[in-house]
Amino acid sequence: MTLTFASWNINSIRARAHLVKDWLEQHPKCNLLGLQEIKCEAHQFPTLFEEAGFHVSVVGQKAYNGVAFISRSPLTITTDHLPGFKDPAARYIECEYDGIVVGNLYLPNGNSGGEKGFQTKLDFFDSLLRRDETLRLAEKPYLFMGDYNVCPTEEDFAPKALSESDALIRPETRAAFRRLLWSGLTDAVRACYPHGPHYTFWDYQAGAYQRNSGLRIDHALLSPRLADCLQEVIIDRDERGREKPSDHVPLIIKLEAP
Repeated sequence: MTLTFASWNINSIRARAHLVKDWLEQHPKCNLLGLQEIKCEAHQFPTLFEEAGFHVSVVGQKAYNGVAFISRSPLTITTDHLPGFKDPAARYIECEYDGIVVGNLYLPNGNSGGEKGFQTKLDFFDSLLRRDETLRLAEKPYLFMGDYNVCPTEEDFAPKALSESDALIRPETRAAFRRLLWSGLTDAVRACYPHGPHYTFWDYQAGAYQRNSGLRIDHALLSPRLADCLQEVIIDRDERGREKPSDHVPLIIKLEAP
């Protein structure tokens, strides 16, 4: 049996609920969609999904951040925050779906708030690494998917798309991402496409999408057991060409059920 999970920074669910609903209708085999940057509190999340028969779980925040799951079957929420991460922002939700633990995350950008803001980004990485260890010791298949706000290598952003001092490519950011890989996690995109530009984000400014001046900052990292089940990865680039789209596109992960 194939399971399909997807991750999408929607950049305001209330502004783009119709795009998400259309996408789900066009992808009937998607079992679970994780959204980031929903930019609303839980009670403000659009009701059209539940009215259509979907199951929705939300960790929201007024006007900023926020993460959610939309599923075709009931979910077991394992935690509504990243254990050990002290910042109160709504950036993590985790569920168990068909025996697989799925962490849906929106990692701090790190470019605002000076060095303190950047440290918050690194603190999230540290807490995620500890969560990785906890789940690994529990011998559960798991993955962490979402907007990591990191371009792991030079191939992961278009030339001149970022300044050398940008938090998305600072050495400390990349080192924190590498620690997750060194712990045994697999970058699903690079497992299927080892080289080349495979962007998931294009800025709204200066015709970035039309020029393909993009970034790869949305990732799915798979536990060793789940990496063996990986079948396919799709970056749904066409969504960026729709009217009033998010600046991110869906990242789709297809897995053989473990």
